[in-house]
Amino acid sequence: MKSTPSIFGILNITSDSFSDGGKYLDPAAALAHGRQLMADGAHVLDIGPASSHPDSAPVSAEEEIKRLSAVVPVLQEEGALVSVDTFQTETQRWALTQNVAYLNDIQGFADESFYPELAEASAKLVVMHSIQGRGPATRAAPPAGSMVDHVSRFFEERFGALEKAGVTRERLVLDPGMGFFLGNQPEPSLEVIRGVGTLKERFDVPLLISVSRKSFLRKLAGTEVGSSAAATLAAELFTATAGVDMIRTHEPRQLADSLAIWGHLSAY
Repeated sequence: MKSTPSIFGILNITSDSFSDGGKYLDPAAALAHGRQLMADGAHVLDIGPASSHPDSAPVSAEEEIKRLSAVVPVLQEEGALVSVDTFQTETQRWALTQNVAYLNDIQGFADESFYPELAEASAKLVVMHSIQGRGPATRAAPPAGSMVDHVSRFFEERFGALEKAGVTRERLVLDPGMGFFLGNQPEPSLEVIRGVGTLKERFDVPLLISVSRKSFLRKLAGTEVGSSAAATLAAELFTATAGVDMIRTHEPRQLADSLAIWGHLSAY
Protein backbone atom coordinates (compact mmCIF):
# COMPACT_ATOMS: atom_id res chain seq x y z
CA MET A 1 0.00 0.00 0.00
CA LYS A 2 1.69 3.19 -1.20
CA SER A 3 -0.27 5.51 1.11
CA THR A 4 -3.24 5.25 3.42
CA PRO A 5 -6.48 6.28 1.67
CA SER A 6 -8.71 8.99 3.08
CA ILE A 7 -12.00 7.66 4.41
CA PHE A 8 -15.30 9.22 3.37
CA GLY A 9 -18.00 8.24 5.87
CA ILE A 10 -21.44 7.85 4.29
CA LEU A 11 -24.23 9.82 5.97
CA ASN A 12 -27.56 9.23 4.24
CA ILE A 13 -30.21 11.72 5.33
CA THR A 14 -32.80 9.93 3.24
CA SER A 15 -36.00 7.94 3.57
CA ASP A 16 -35.13 5.10 1.20
CA SER A 17 -31.40 4.42 0.92
CA PHE A 18 -30.84 0.73 0.21
CA SER A 19 -28.73 0.12 3.32
CA ASP A 20 -30.07 2.44 6.02
CA GLY A 21 -33.05 4.31 4.59
CA GLY A 22 -34.90 6.40 7.16
CA LYS A 23 -32.48 5.79 10.05
CA TYR A 24 -30.87 9.23 9.81
CA LEU A 25 -33.58 11.33 8.20
CA ASP A 26 -34.30 13.01 11.54
CA PRO A 27 -31.69 15.76 12.04
CA ALA A 28 -30.85 14.66 15.59
CA ALA A 29 -30.18 11.12 14.40
CA ALA A 30 -28.17 12.41 11.45
CA LEU A 31 -25.99 14.60 13.66
CA ALA A 32 -25.39 11.76 16.10
CA HIS A 33 -24.42 9.42 13.29
CA GLY A 34 -22.17 12.01 11.68
CA ARG A 35 -20.32 12.47 14.95
CA GLN A 36 -19.96 8.71 15.30
CA LEU A 37 -18.57 8.38 11.78
CA MET A 38 -15.95 11.00 12.64
CA ALA A 39 -15.11 9.25 15.90
CA ASP A 40 -14.77 6.00 13.96
CA GLY A 41 -12.12 7.40 11.67
CA ALA A 42 -13.89 9.18 8.80
CA HIS A 43 -11.80 12.04 7.43
CA VAL A 44 -14.72 13.45 5.41
CA LEU A 45 -18.49 13.14 5.85
CA ASP A 46 -20.20 12.46 2.52
CA ILE A 47 -23.76 13.63 3.14
CA GLY A 48 -26.47 12.55 0.72
CA PRO A 49 -29.97 14.07 0.87
CA ALA A 50 -31.44 11.68 -1.73
CA SER A 51 -31.00 8.04 -2.67
CA SER A 52 -29.68 6.93 -6.05
CA HIS A 53 -30.41 3.19 -6.18
CA PRO A 54 -32.76 1.85 -8.90
CA ASP A 55 -35.86 1.89 -6.70
CA SER A 56 -35.32 5.29 -5.11
CA ALA A 57 -37.96 8.02 -5.18
CA PRO A 58 -37.10 11.45 -6.58
CA VAL A 59 -36.43 14.26 -4.11
CA SER A 60 -36.76 17.93 -5.04
CA ALA A 61 -33.81 20.28 -4.71
CA GLU A 62 -35.85 22.28 -2.19
CA GLU A 63 -36.23 19.20 0.00
CA GLU A 64 -32.56 18.27 -0.41
CA ILE A 65 -31.49 21.71 0.78
CA LYS A 66 -33.90 21.53 3.71
CA ARG A 67 -32.40 18.23 4.82
CA LEU A 68 -28.84 19.43 4.40
CA SER A 69 -29.42 22.77 6.13
CA ALA A 70 -30.29 20.99 9.35
CA VAL A 71 -26.99 19.12 9.59
CA VAL A 72 -24.20 20.57 7.40
CA PRO A 73 -23.58 23.85 9.30
CA VAL A 74 -23.62 22.09 12.68
CA LEU A 75 -21.16 19.39 11.64
CA GLN A 76 -18.88 21.95 10.01
CA GLU A 77 -18.87 24.01 13.21
CA GLU A 78 -17.75 20.84 15.00
CA GLY A 79 -14.79 20.48 12.67
CA ALA A 80 -16.10 18.10 10.01
CA LEU A 81 -14.95 18.28 6.42
CA VAL A 82 -18.17 17.90 4.44
CA SER A 83 -18.88 16.47 1.01
CA VAL A 84 -22.38 16.97 -0.40
CA ASP A 85 -23.60 14.09 -2.57
CA THR A 86 -26.12 15.43 -5.09
CA PHE A 87 -26.54 15.77 -8.84
CA GLN A 88 -29.02 18.66 -8.64
CA THR A 89 -27.50 21.98 -9.64
CA GLU A 90 -29.61 24.03 -7.24
CA THR A 91 -28.47 21.90 -4.31
CA GLN A 92 -24.85 22.09 -5.46
CA ARG A 93 -25.13 25.88 -5.69
CA TRP A 94 -26.40 25.98 -2.11
CA ALA A 95 -23.58 23.69 -0.98
CA LEU A 96 -20.99 26.05 -2.46
CA THR A 97 -22.42 28.88 -0.36
CA GLN A 98 -21.69 26.71 2.69
CA ASN A 99 -18.03 26.33 1.69
CA VAL A 100 -18.17 22.54 1.67
CA ALA A 101 -14.92 20.72 0.98
CA TYR A 102 -16.31 18.50 -1.79
CA LEU A 103 -19.19 18.19 -4.20
CA ASN A 104 -19.91 14.58 -5.16
CA ASP A 105 -22.00 14.15 -8.32
CA ILE A 106 -23.13 10.74 -9.62
CA GLN A 107 -23.81 12.39 -12.98
CA GLY A 108 -20.25 13.69 -13.14
CA PHE A 109 -21.34 17.35 -13.35
CA ALA A 110 -23.41 17.03 -16.50
CA ASP A 111 -24.82 20.59 -16.30
CA GLU A 112 -22.37 22.62 -18.38
CA SER A 113 -24.24 25.85 -17.62
CA PHE A 114 -22.98 25.48 -14.02
CA TYR A 115 -19.32 25.20 -14.98
CA PRO A 116 -18.51 28.93 -14.63
CA GLU A 117 -19.70 28.81 -11.01
CA LEU A 118 -17.74 25.62 -10.39
CA ALA A 119 -14.66 27.31 -11.80
CA GLU A 120 -15.01 30.21 -9.36
CA ALA A 121 -15.44 27.90 -6.36
CA SER A 122 -12.78 26.11 -4.32
CA ALA A 123 -14.54 22.82 -3.47
CA LYS A 124 -13.02 19.67 -4.90
CA LEU A 125 -15.23 17.83 -7.34
CA VAL A 126 -15.84 14.08 -7.15
CA VAL A 127 -16.71 13.39 -10.77
CA MET A 128 -18.47 10.04 -11.03
CA HIS A 129 -19.00 7.98 -14.16
CA SER A 130 -22.18 5.99 -14.72
CA ILE A 131 -23.49 4.14 -17.73
CA GLN A 132 -26.82 5.92 -17.16
CA GLY A 133 -25.31 9.35 -17.71
CA ARG A 134 -28.22 11.13 -16.05
CA GLY A 135 -30.23 10.37 -12.93
CA PRO A 136 -30.09 7.47 -10.46
CA ALA A 137 -28.86 3.97 -11.15
CA THR A 138 -30.97 1.56 -13.18
CA ARG A 139 -30.71 -2.17 -13.82
CA ALA A 140 -29.38 -1.67 -17.32
CA ALA A 141 -26.98 -4.16 -18.85
CA PRO A 142 -23.37 -3.00 -19.18
CA PRO A 143 -22.17 -1.75 -22.55
CA ALA A 144 -20.11 -4.09 -24.72
CA GLY A 145 -16.35 -3.96 -24.60
CA SER A 146 -13.84 -3.01 -21.93
CA MET A 147 -15.43 -1.14 -19.02
CA VAL A 148 -12.09 0.47 -18.14
CA ASP A 149 -11.91 1.88 -21.66
CA HIS A 150 -15.56 2.99 -21.46
CA VAL A 151 -14.85 4.78 -18.17
CA SER A 152 -11.70 6.33 -19.62
CA ARG A 153 -13.52 7.77 -22.61
CA PHE A 154 -16.03 9.41 -20.28
CA PHE A 155 -13.33 11.05 -18.17
CA GLU A 156 -11.31 12.20 -21.15
CA GLU A 157 -14.37 14.12 -22.32
CA ARG A 158 -15.70 15.32 -18.95
CA PHE A 159 -12.39 16.37 -17.45
CA GLY A 160 -11.58 18.15 -20.70
CA ALA A 161 -14.85 20.10 -20.58
CA LEU A 162 -14.41 21.06 -16.92
CA GLU A 163 -10.82 22.18 -17.41
CA LYS A 164 -11.75 24.17 -20.52
CA ALA A 165 -14.30 26.01 -18.35
CA GLY A 166 -11.62 26.93 -15.83
CA VAL A 167 -11.83 24.13 -13.23
CA THR A 168 -8.24 23.30 -12.32
CA ARG A 169 -7.18 19.68 -12.53
CA GLU A 170 -5.99 19.79 -8.90
CA ARG A 171 -9.65 19.99 -7.83
CA LEU A 172 -10.80 16.88 -9.71
CA VAL A 173 -11.39 13.46 -8.17
CA LEU A 174 -12.18 10.42 -10.33
CA ASP A 175 -14.92 8.00 -9.25
CA PRO A 176 -15.47 5.29 -11.89
CA GLY A 177 -18.79 4.21 -10.39
CA MET A 178 -19.65 0.80 -8.98
CA GLY A 179 -22.50 -1.68 -8.90
CA PHE A 180 -25.58 -0.75 -10.91
CA PHE A 181 -23.79 2.38 -12.11
CA LEU A 182 -21.66 0.03 -14.23
CA GLY A 183 -24.34 -2.52 -15.08
CA ASN A 184 -26.55 -5.27 -13.70
CA GLN A 185 -23.74 -7.82 -13.40
CA PRO A 186 -20.73 -8.05 -11.04
CA GLU A 187 -18.10 -8.36 -13.79
CA PRO A 188 -17.88 -4.67 -14.83
CA SER A 189 -17.30 -3.60 -11.21
CA LEU A 190 -14.65 -6.29 -10.75
CA GLU A 191 -12.92 -5.22 -13.96
CA VAL A 192 -12.81 -1.57 -12.86
CA ILE A 193 -11.49 -2.48 -9.40
CA ARG A 194 -8.72 -4.52 -11.03
CA GLY A 195 -8.08 -1.59 -13.39
CA VAL A 196 -7.52 1.07 -10.73
CA GLY A 197 -3.82 1.25 -11.59
CA THR A 198 -4.61 1.84 -15.26
CA LEU A 199 -7.01 4.67 -14.43
CA LYS A 200 -4.49 6.32 -12.10
CA GLU A 201 -1.82 6.15 -14.79
CA ARG A 202 -4.12 7.53 -17.48
CA PHE A 203 -5.51 10.48 -15.53
CA ASP A 204 -3.08 11.27 -12.69
CA VAL A 205 -5.81 12.52 -10.34
CA PRO A 206 -7.01 11.12 -7.00
CA LEU A 207 -9.31 8.09 -7.29
CA LEU A 208 -12.31 7.51 -5.04
CA ILE A 209 -13.96 4.08 -4.85
CA SER A 210 -17.28 3.26 -3.18
CA VAL A 211 -18.02 -0.47 -2.90
CA SER A 212 -19.64 -0.39 0.53
CA ARG A 213 -22.52 -2.89 0.81
CA LYS A 214 -22.97 -2.86 -2.97
CA SER A 215 -25.27 -5.42 -4.56
CA PHE A 216 -22.55 -6.95 -6.74
CA LEU A 217 -20.55 -7.87 -3.62
CA ARG A 218 -23.64 -9.28 -1.92
CA LYS A 219 -24.40 -11.34 -5.00
CA LEU A 220 -20.88 -12.75 -5.17
CA ALA A 221 -20.79 -13.52 -1.44
CA GLY A 222 -24.40 -14.74 -1.25
CA THR A 223 -25.23 -12.39 1.59
CA GLU A 224 -27.66 -9.61 2.55
CA VAL A 225 -27.07 -5.93 3.30
CA GLY A 226 -26.92 -6.47 7.04
CA SER A 227 -24.24 -9.15 6.79
CA SER A 228 -22.10 -7.67 4.01
CA ALA A 229 -19.38 -6.14 6.19
CA ALA A 230 -16.78 -8.81 5.42
CA ALA A 231 -17.39 -8.68 1.68
CA THR A 232 -17.20 -4.89 1.77
CA LEU A 233 -13.96 -4.85 3.75
CA ALA A 234 -12.29 -7.39 1.44
CA ALA A 235 -13.03 -5.24 -1.60
CA GLU A 236 -12.03 -2.02 0.17
CA LEU A 237 -8.66 -3.44 1.22
CA PHE A 238 -8.03 -4.67 -2.33
CA THR A 239 -8.66 -1.17 -3.69
CA ALA A 240 -6.39 0.30 -1.02
CA THR A 241 -3.52 -1.98 -2.03
CA ALA A 242 -4.22 -1.07 -5.67
CA GLY A 243 -3.56 2.59 -4.87
CA VAL A 244 -6.92 4.33 -4.51
CA ASP A 245 -6.73 7.64 -2.69
CA MET A 246 -10.21 7.78 -1.13
CA ILE A 247 -12.64 5.10 0.00
CA ARG A 248 -16.29 5.93 0.62
CA THR A 249 -17.78 3.60 3.21
CA HIS A 250 -20.65 3.05 5.62
CA GLU A 251 -18.32 1.61 8.27
CA PRO A 252 -15.17 3.67 8.72
CA ARG A 253 -14.12 1.96 11.96
CA GLN A 254 -13.56 -1.46 10.44
CA LEU A 255 -11.73 0.09 7.49
CA ALA A 256 -9.57 2.42 9.60
CA ASP A 257 -8.57 -0.41 11.96
CA SER A 258 -7.78 -2.74 9.06
CA LEU A 259 -5.69 -0.12 7.27
CA ALA A 260 -3.77 0.55 10.49
CA ILE A 261 -2.90 -3.13 10.96
CA TRP A 262 -2.09 -3.53 7.26
CA GLY A 263 0.28 -0.58 7.56
CA HIS A 264 2.10 -2.12 10.51
CA LEU A 265 2.46 -5.47 8.75
CA SER A 266 3.64 -3.86 5.54
CA ALA A 267 6.35 -1.91 7.33
CA TYR A 268 8.52 -5.01 7.69
